[in-house]
Amino acid sequence: MKIEKTTKIGELLESNPEKAELLLEAGMHCLGCPASQAETLEEACEVHGIDVDELVEKLNA
Repeated sequence: MKIEKTTKIGELLESNPEKAELLLEAGMHCLGCPASQAETLEEACEVHGIDVDELVEKLNA
């Protein structure tokens, strides 16, 4: 699965649970929140002040 800015966090974690560690390291400590499951990476990064392009690159590495 190629991860993009529009990938929803819930979909990402369902198909790649090992990526949770990268999200936590980036500063997304809300992964357990039900609302975060429907957010896109871009939306979550905006809320947390994270560079979405940099995060997507790390997630796809």
